[in-house]
Amino acid sequence: MIKVALTGSIGMGKSTVAKMFERAGVPVFDADAEVRRLQGAGGALVEPIGRRFPGTVRDGVLDRERLAAIVLDDPNELAALEAIVHPAVQAARARFVAAHADAPMILFEIPLLFETGSETAYDKVVVVSAPAAAQHERALARAGMTPAKLAAILDRQMPDADKRAQADFVVDTGTDLSTTERQVRDIIACLGLEPGG
Repeated sequence: MIKVALTGSIGMGKSTVAKMFERAGVPVFDADAEVRRLQGAGGALVEPIGRRFPGTVRDGVLDRERLAAIVLDDPNELAALEAIVHPAVQAARARFVAAHADAPMILFEIPLLFETGSETAYDKVVVVSAPAAAQHERALARAGMTPAKLAAILDRQMPDADKRAQADFVVDTGTDLSTTERQVRDIIACLGLEPGG
């Protein structure tokens, strides 16, 4: 089994590219989606987060915007949140690997791969990249995103050029979708697999 990490800065198109791998028959673990599930209604992390961050949970629902406001500019608070979230995500990741033990390749969508020093846990790293103007336009189109919030997020992320330099493969999403999809299929073929889908 080849374990591939898919990463890239905010607004680069990671989710779009991950779906392309999935359509080609590659099982995909989306760390962000798992966090949203764990923090969603009835999720296992709502109660422990509410205990550690008073005022972020009302009627059993986590206010993600309020939580973000608390942790975004405070490294200690962010570390406290990560101490709650990361073990739960790692457990879900282990279940995913076990469930796909027979797959020739599995992909992990991990936004902060290099920032957390996790790249050595994977056989190959794919970085999703786009021109800065496209990145900013996409990110600012998200609900609740502001220029100040985007700047704070980008300050926590390794520059795109540095990620590209460390990648085994780079997928350019600054082009049309069919060209991006062809790049994904080329990567799968380069790893000696036959794209399905």
